[in-house]
Amino acid sequence: MTTMTPVTPPRPTAARNAPSVNGAKLFNRLCAVCLTLFALIWLVPFLWALATSLRPDGSITENPTSPFAGGWSLHAYSYAWDNYPIGSWYLNSLVISVLAVVFTLAFGSMAGFALAFLRYRGRGAVVALVAAGLMLPSEALVLPQFIEYRSFHLLGTFWALILPSVAAPLSVFVFQSFFRGIPVALIEAARIDGASWWRVYATVCMPLCRPALSTVAILTFITSWNSFLWPLLVLNQTKSQTIPVGLASLVNNSNIQYAEVMASSVLGFLPLIAVFLVFQRQIVQGIATTGIK
Repeated sequence: MTTMTPVTPPRPTAARNAPSVNGAKLFNRLCAVCLTLFALIWLVPFLWALATSLRPDGSITENPTSPFAGGWSLHAYSYAWDNYPIGSWYLNSLVISVLAVVFTLAFGSMAGFALAFLRYRGRGAVVALVAAGLMLPSEALVLPQFIEYRSFHLLGTFWALILPSVAAPLSVFVFQSFFRGIPVALIEAARIDGASWWRVYATVCMPLCRPALSTVAILTFITSWNSFLWPLLVLNQTKSQTIPVGLASLVNNSNIQYAEVMASSVLGFLPLIAVFLVFQRQIVQGIATTGIK
């Protein structure tokens, strides 16, 4: 006598997974809508400045709300470039930002490495001081820094703009967070092989922290390029000014040339847009990697 074994029907896994799949699609669409709205909010001022810079000053005064009134031309860009030292401002901002990036990467990575791996007396106090640096606004440090750099006779030089950005608490915490994500067994293996802490830092940790390096470099470059208050107080010569300070000097209360001011502004933030578009993948990867524990 043969016995028939009952065949169990397959479980409706597709029906069970359907609500989760639909919920994920709805969430992705909601995120896409939110990102599009935020992108439009950020793009509208840029497009408005670009359209205003291409219009004649007379049409801007007569009809400021219409971006197509009066036609478009590149006269404002040629006028701003020929009558203002924008090239010198570009060079000054580039030199200051690049040197600030180099020194910040060097000293910030060493400080983050020390806080992540080394154990020494007073380490908690150092961490507290770095955290206090994150809480203090930069405006509160203007007067002490001004007195300090005046005593060192550094006012009017680029070093007065480069050195304050070297001790950036944010860069120290980014490197510390990334170094903590490196497996401890890798560090211990290098130490057992006889490597010094300096060799561990240079040959083991630094090649692995490229995302953190790119993130800190881009954020430092943008912060240094956009700095306004401190360069305004430190640099007193017109040709030694940076892009933000130089653009602010173009605004005259008696006669504002809207097209020239907007053209200079567009020329000022075009490098930042180029840096972000080229290195946006490194920014996202660095921020995501440093946040993983």
